[in-house]
Amino acid sequence: MSTQNNNKKNTKTSHSRQTRAIMLERSKRPVPAPTEQEIEQLLNQLIEPAILNLTQHYQSLGLRCRTLTLPVMVCFLISLIWRQLGSVSAAVRELNQYGQLWQPALKVSQQAVSERLRELPASLFESILREVLPEVQKRSQARQRPLPKELQKGLAEFKQIVAVDASSLDALIKKVGLLRETEQTVLGGRMLAMLDLRSQLPTQVWYEEDSYCHEQNWWEQICESLPSGALLLFDLGFMNYGRYAQLSSEGKYFISRVKSRMVHQVLQKLSWREGQREWLIQVKDAARQPLILRQVEIEYAGKWYSYVTNVLELERLSGTQIAELYRQRWRIEDAFKTVKRLLGLAYFYGSSQNAILLQLWTTWLMYSVLIDLSDEVAEELELPLSRISVEMVYLGLGHISRVRARGLEVSVVQYLATNAKLLGIVKRPRPRPKPDLTFPLIS
Repeated sequence: MSTQNNNKKNTKTSHSRQTRAIMLERSKRPVPAPTEQEIEQLLNQLIEPAILNLTQHYQSLGLRCRTLTLPVMVCFLISLIWRQLGSVSAAVRELNQYGQLWQPALKVSQQAVSERLRELPASLFESILREVLPEVQKRSQARQRPLPKELQKGLAEFKQIVAVDASSLDALIKKVGLLRETEQTVLGGRMLAMLDLRSQLPTQVWYEEDSYCHEQNWWEQICESLPSGALLLFDLGFMNYGRYAQLSSEGKYFISRVKSRMVHQVLQKLSWREGQREWLIQVKDAARQPLILRQVEIEYAGKWYSYVTNVLELERLSGTQIAELYRQRWRIEDAFKTVKRLLGLAYFYGSSQNAILLQLWTTWLMYSVLIDLSDEVAEELELPLSRISVEMVYLGLGHISRVRARGLEVSVVQYLATNAKLLGIVKRPRPRPKPDLTFPLIS
């Protein structure tokens, strides 16, 4: 067997082992405490209007008003994911005995819930997510809290700064139907997200069943979703000179890394300083059409990093600003880590395509609520959202339950902000070496 095949096999095994570990760890957890009342009110405030707007569409699909209606299933999936319950059966027991969120106790069977997860159209949950996202974006825009300096400078020049990236979902453990005869590990698919860096909220999320779908396949959706005047950050997997030309013609901008073997022609030297070099270059797309770009090289911690952009004017974005802005692209990696590891999208409660999509859209919905809560804490502390640990905000909610169990009434945001140091909510700043850019230009 070739080395490439061996690597692919090892990758799949790693996915499977990791998912099994998550499943085992969850199954041994005690049942988490109920959702905080303030969080429940926030969820209700954001989600209930979206559910009501879908009532007519729900009926037009021919779905009967059975026990497990759309509002009940929304409550069920939110509780399952937000509280990280160990299994569907554990969530069903809780629904039967205590109810979930704003849904009172309801007698249903696990078989009925499992069937609903397979058959309830996932497009309904996608529609809920797409209605909620503009609302949380408005809440973020209304808040008064500082932004990182690099984003402040960038937003003075561009309408919006977004990052885009794709991530493969983990292995499916529970094999049913056609998957029973499959010996190899089956992954859950691949998702692509477009993240607004000012709010750290997704503007778009897409899903592809093919786990090996290449980033290039999403370019059409990316170009359609990116507003004119916006700045897009992406990695080398999206390199496409034809799309670069399309973005330029539509008044849209980008920053990306440069492949070491990029074929180009140097047209003009823009600047040459200690630790920084810039040129105007010309590349050609697949149709051999020329395109002028700007290449920037920055030395950082003894290593050179190279970037390419269609922002040609130095006064609009300096080379240092380009490198600093591109560093913000890592926020989308943080978002993937949050939805997959913290909110549990690394483990699927069902293996049908519909169940995977239901969990995917609900997880991104809960991610948006968690970011909204973290942003409130950032505003209370008068800090940039990037300084707030989303994970510790999420874990800090468990402490509030214990405080209230002792009869103390506290506000969620105020408690988290007051105890931010104790709970580890504020990230410690990491010192970064900066290149010396004080040398004069070399003619």
